[in-house]
Amino acid sequence: MNRRRLLGRLLAGNLKNVDFADMVTLVEGYGFRKARSRGSHIVFAHPDCAVHLCLQSVNGQAKPYQIRQFLTLVERYGLRLEE
Repeated sequence: MNRRRLLGRLLAGNLKNVDFADMVTLVEGYGFRKARSRGSHIVFAHPDCAVHLCLQSVNGQAKPYQIRQFLTLVERYGLRLEE
């Protein structure tokens, strides 16, 4: 799914049934990079954020509470989507 389209969907509050691979692509589009992974958890770091982001795939879907955490980080740190 297109990053901007997915972002619009998430900002509209539709956080369920988000494909995990699409969520990873969106997170990386904001400048986050994989710091480490263990099992189904992937930890992302951003050079401008003091907090790490953890995403977990459950049956190929991203968890809604982790999507909310991501959106909070984007707002708190004023991150922008890279082209």
